[in-house]
Amino acid sequence: MTTEVDYYELLECERTADEATLKSAYRKLAMKYHPDKNGGCKDHEARFKAVSEAYECLKDPQKRAAYDRFGHAAFKNGMGGGGAGHGAQDFGAFSDIFESVFGEFMGGRGGGRPNLRGADLRYDMEISLEDAWHGKASEITVDVSGICDSCSGTGAKPGTQAHQCKQCNGHGKVRAQQGFFMVERTCPVCHGAGQVIADPCRDCRGEGRTDKTKTLKINVPPGVDEGTRIRLSGEGEAGARGAPSGDLYIFLHVAKHSLFERQGTTLFANAPISFTTAALGGEIELPGLDGEMINVKIAPGTQPGREVRHRGAGMPVLQGRGRGDLVIRLDVEMPSKLTAKQRELLEAFRATETGDECPQSSGFFAKIKSALG
Repeated sequence: MTTEVDYYELLECERTADEATLKSAYRKLAMKYHPDKNGGCKDHEARFKAVSEAYECLKDPQKRAAYDRFGHAAFKNGMGGGGAGHGAQDFGAFSDIFESVFGEFMGGRGGGRPNLRGADLRYDMEISLEDAWHGKASEITVDVSGICDSCSGTGAKPGTQAHQCKQCNGHGKVRAQQGFFMVERTCPVCHGAGQVIADPCRDCRGEGRTDKTKTLKINVPPGVDEGTRIRLSGEGEAGARGAPSGDLYIFLHVAKHSLFERQGTTLFANAPISFTTAALGGEIELPGLDGEMINVKIAPGTQPGREVRHRGAGMPVLQGRGRGDLVIRLDVEMPSKLTAKQRELLEAFRATETGDECPQSSGFFAKIKSALG
């Protein structure tokens, strides 16, 4: 009776090990027990087959889930995942490790044609704070590689078509065995496309795309902020030889406003008021971004730097409901010029001061007197 060793024990890993941990463990054990490095030792060959079988199972999420639930019984009675004989099958698992290690050096890890999808493009667009408040419909013009009109993106001369590459059978990559490594490279004939064009299109020279100028409509929603990104699917660079186009990303930049400063959905504004308004109270008006005047009430005895919050007068919530607040910072402005009458009135006021009118200043000077004894 054959003893079935737990796959996780064979790989010397916990059952909670992630994919990277399993791969690292297998790489270490495979290099240790590979027959080519151990003079054909039967024990090492058997151990190599066992760890290869374990990794082949556990690297596949579906097989791993079945194994975690049913153990070795999940792969009996023709359900797959049996022992990997020394040769192509177990060698494929071993090469999977080295494809990830040397893939970039060898032209990328394979299994299919390279990604010929067009590149994503970026467009920077400046808008005003009013545009960010209301939203805006606009048009932009971009220079981009578009699908060739002559060949409809195939890259082949009209009336002809591309043929499957015989060197790689349409995969775009070829494999070669070097020792116990399986090296995969981009096909030197089709350069990874998987197809060969015998008679290329004259307008695009076989690329399937030409330089074009596009005019696109942009809808800027209310509430956008600095750095908000709008994605236009398929409006980027056209893919080579009919591959999908990339996307165009619009990055919004909100211009500095002369009155308002923005933080999220909250607007801030500095409003200078006279010292008499600060002392006696009153009202001021500010123009809102919606064009309506905002009435701000000033309480008597307002101190410099006080903030007054006006609910619902800020920026709209992007893709939501409601608006933020408007915060007005009050700067008390002292008169730089006085008429004779104004000076006379202020002198009369000073003559009546008791110190209770400005408790902070009177308390400050009281502390100084106390400190000086």
